[in-house]
Order: sequence, then structure tokens, then C-alpha cells
Amino acid sequence: MPVDTTLGAVPHSPGAPKPDPILVVDGVRRRFGGMVAVDVEHLEVQRGAITALIGPNGAGKTTLFNLLTGFDRPSTGTWTFDGRPMGRLPAARVARRGMVRTFQLTKALARMTVMENMRLGADRQPGESLATALVPPLWRPREREITARAEELLERFRLLEKKDDFAGSLSGGQRKLLEMARALMSNPVMIMLDEPMAGVNPALTQSLLGHIQALRDDGTTVLFVEHDMHMVRHISDWVAVMAEGRVVAEGPPGSVMADPAVIDAYLGAHHDTDLGDDALLEDPEGPDEAAGSAQRREERP
Repeated sequence: MPVDTTLGAVPHSPGAPKPDPILVVDGVRRRFGGMVAVDVEHLEVQRGAITALIGPNGAGKTTLFNLLTGFDRPSTGTWTFDGRPMGRLPAARVARRGMVRTFQLTKALARMTVMENMRLGADRQPGESLATALVPPLWRPREREITARAEELLERFRLLEKKDDFAGSLSGGQRKLLEMARALMSNPVMIMLDEPMAGVNPALTQSLLGHIQALRDDGTTVLFVEHDMHMVRHISDWVAVMAEGRVVAEGPPGSVMADPAVIDAYLGAHHDTDLGDDALLEDPEGPDEAAGSAQRREERP
């Protein structure tokens, strides 16, 4: 599918303004003691596009995700989503406003079935209220709608035959698919994927890529963290690069891979190196951790 051509005139520079940003981040900083893990001066995410957030381990990518989705609190800073301020909202309210996320380590509830996991992702469940739970006619119509939506998504993600299996019996790749499908139960405006390819076997990789592109084609904004540079080049409309908590580069995939600031971020110094070589960019040390980022530098004045 063609990329979002509205980004063609956007400057290839950190904090570049977008034609129609759905997420705007200003001055978001997260300190851990005397250390700074995230220090994002300005970042905009284009509506309806697939944006990749890349960088070496410890760069602060997952910490930024945690801040924006209500799983952590910033030391300073503000951000808006779809024109509405979002700072300091709890995760549940962030999700209800249309911004949902997945995690590096899947959060499937292992002792519940796949279908039960899916139903948990739906919004507007009248059966959650004690008053209506005692009156089945008040919640059964909505439950039927939720089940139909869940079956539609499970079929789309090729998990329908697993709907009565315990989530704990799924493979790592199938759990990734389940988490993505469950995130879509609330019909989000934007989905944030934290390393969607981590632990996925090659047989499911192409399927996941197709699902992510289909989200964009259906009008959903996608922001994802990923170390797989083949995936980044293949499906991203725009790439933002973080290093030591800051956004150091932005642009289309081809431009970013050749940016000296990106080469510095991954290799530590300027080199005559082709960052199209996936092996140079894939970090073997594991997931991005805020603490790892914090230990690498002292707080800036």
C-alpha cells in the first residue's frame, strides 16, 4: 500500500510539525532520582500514518510509551491527543479516549480463555454495574455485540479456532496476535505497539506486518517501538529516533537510516556504515528499560 503522502513536505528534523497531528508532546521529562530517562522537547505523530519509534536499548522508548498511556507519571511536560489534554490521566481513561497500547511482554490472562480475554477489552459493558448485572435483559444485547465483535477480530487474526482454549496454551506469536486483537475491541483511534515482533516466529511475522498495515488502511493511527529494522523500513510512513531520552532524528525510513545522528545513536560515533544492514541495528541485550537509560547519564541542568 502507498505511504501517507501528506508527510512528503514535512522537514526531516526532530520535532518537525505534521500536517494533521493526532498526538502532540511538549516538554515531557521523566527523572528517576537524579537521572533523566526521557527528555522529549517536542514530538508530533501524524494522524492515519504508521510511525516507528526506534533507538538503542535504554533510549527511553518504552518509558515514553508508559508516560503517554498513563502507566507512569512524568516529572514535567504536557501532551494532547486528538486535541484534548491527556497529562496525568489514568491508563483506563486514556484507553477510553481512544489511545490503547500493547506491551513488550504480552499481558494475556493465561487462565482465561481466548474469548474471555477478548471480551475484557471491550468498552461499554453494562454488566459491570451491580444494578444492571442482576437484570439480564439489560446486558445480554451488549454481550452479544461484544461476542460478535470478538469473533470477527479472532477470525481476522486467525485465532477463531482457539477461542475456547486457555490463553496460556497459545504460542508467543499467537499471544501477540491476541493482545493486538484485544486492543482493537474498543475501536481505538490510535494503537501503540511495543515491540510487536519480539518473540514472534518467522511464520507469523508476515501476518503481523499485514495486520499493522491493515490498521493504517482502515484509518487507525499506529505508533510502534521496534528493533527489527526490516519491519521498520517495510511498513513505516515516518520514523522518529530516540537516544538518551531525546528525539534526535525524524524522517521517512530511507532518510533516517542515513542520518549521522542515527548512526551515532546506534554505533557511538560517525562511521561509513550502511544502517540498512539489520544486524547492526538489532540490539541483542533485550527490551528497552527506563532504569538502563537512567544509569547511562546524569541529569542535564
